[in-house]
Amino acid sequence: MKKVFPLLFLLVVFAAHTAAQSGRRLKNPPPPKAPEPVPESLTAEPKSPIATGPLNTLPQGLLNREFEALDKGTFRLADFTGKVIVVNLWATWCGPCRREVPDYERVRKQFADRGVEFIGLTTEDPITTRSRVQKFVRDFNFKFRIGWADDDTARTLMNGRNVIPQTLVIAADGRIISHWSGYNPQNGDRLRKAIESGLSEVPSSSESR
Repeated sequence: MKKVFPLLFLLVVFAAHTAAQSGRRLKNPPPPKAPEPVPESLTAEPKSPIATGPLNTLPQGLLNREFEALDKGTFRLADFTGKVIVVNLWATWCGPCRREVPDYERVRKQFADRGVEFIGLTTEDPITTRSRVQKFVRDFNFKFRIGWADDDTARTLMNGRNVIPQTLVIAADGRIISHWSGYNPQNGDRLRKAIESGLSEVPSSSESR
């Protein structure tokens, strides 16, 4: 009987220890949940620009894209088919743009009524910077047709050159005659020569009959 009692005591102690350990395990926090899937909108590829690769001719999608004009309303590059088109990408915060505008304005005046359309597309936000853009246009007497370039349009026109100012001279058939970036005091002369080249390709009214 004396031997049985210690054995029973050991069994009781072992059972109590096992129950205690089991209780601690039950109180442990559950395993972490699997991470929530990332929304597709955050992992999807960004929207592709209108065109990829070297830009030699304006794609139809860009020609027909509507731009919001500074003076309200909209316009498309296709509205000026048959003209030489000058597109200048600029912004109010761009110091080189400020130096370039007066040079380009002198060229614009030289080609008045000669079948050339001068367009200035700002890369700024049309909602938050409208008053600043309007002030810039007034202060610099910037007489280009001013509009807003959305991100896709800007990327397409820049064609890998992520700087401003940039200038494109486009022939009447949509071919890009010349494209350069950055400011140079000689840009006015360069613009003049590119426009003359484009105008030399436009048939006269007598030839088109």
